[in-house]
Amino acid sequence: MNGKAKRAILAGLVSASMLGGGVIGATMLSATSVFAASNVGTATNVRADASQAPGVFKSNEDPAHEATESAAREAQEDAGQKPTVP
Repeated sequence: MNGKAKRAILAGLVSASMLGGGVIGATMLSATSVFAASNVGTATNVRADASQAPGVFKSNEDPAHEATESAAREAQEDAGQKPTVP
């Protein structure tokens, strides 16, 4: 083979590997984009009172909830503490 043929083959191999790498990269990027798009809306505000400052404990005073609480838990809630007992 002469020098021009070797150069053409080498250029073809380099071009093919670059194209293959681009296809693989695009596939990986689109796969992560799909997963990111499918999780939209999972971060929601779970606080009942959105006007309350974050980090401030607000006890659940619902009668159905109160009926299942222990006296120790109710005492912690009444003191404004985040309950640590069941």
